[in-house]
Amino acid sequence: MADSVDGVRERARCPEDLGRLVVERLNAGDVDGLVELYEAEAVLALPDGVVATGIEEIRAAYTRLVADRPVFQPGAQAPALRAGDLAMTSTRLPGGTAATVEVARRQPDGSWRWILDQPNVLG
Repeated sequence: MADSVDGVRERARCPEDLGRLVVERLNAGDVDGLVELYEAEAVLALPDGVVATGIEEIRAAYTRLVADRPVFQPGAQAPALRAGDLAMTSTRLPGGTAATVEVARRQPDGSWRWILDQPNVLG
């Protein structure tokens, strides 16, 4: 757990934290930590056009993704666009040929989790 203290993973205190945490956890191969960034019924778009719905499908997608231990670089994150307990996050990925867009929701404990994740809106 790359971003844990005493075995407890860092929670996103603001929507912008999610982008940093996903890169850290991808590079650490921390599938459980990646899944913690999503609500239970979240939806994640996959590169092959398939959609992963819910934690188990998202877990399976990330398990496949980190299996070969790719290295991810952080991109240029835009400030989150907020409306109450919802926020839209987006990042232009290194190289500028891809961008992400996500919708996060504030949780009862004040942390943020994604409910919708489109990792490449330009592809």
